[in-house]
Amino acid sequence: TSAVAINDMFIQNSYTGHQELTTLEADVFWGYAKLTLNVRQLATKSKTLRKDPYEILLARLPKLEKRMGLVILFLLMLNHV
Repeated sequence: TSAVAINDMFIQNSYTGHQELTTLEADVFWGYAKLTLNVRQLATKSKTLRKDPYEILLARLPKLEKRMGLVILFLLMLNHV
């Protein structure tokens, strides 16, 4: 993914106008997409830190990703109920 495409993701909601999503759902998905990009950037930049803090951060990231995935799954399920 290019830096331009990532910057566009923070400016324009790519979920807006999706026929199967409400406006609120599109906004929530966009929020989680931006959060995911921020977490990825944080993980990448944290590699420049000392090893110990990096390992602590890496240990916490799977829990955060799991929670984000559960929220997205829940929203998808609500959309199809």
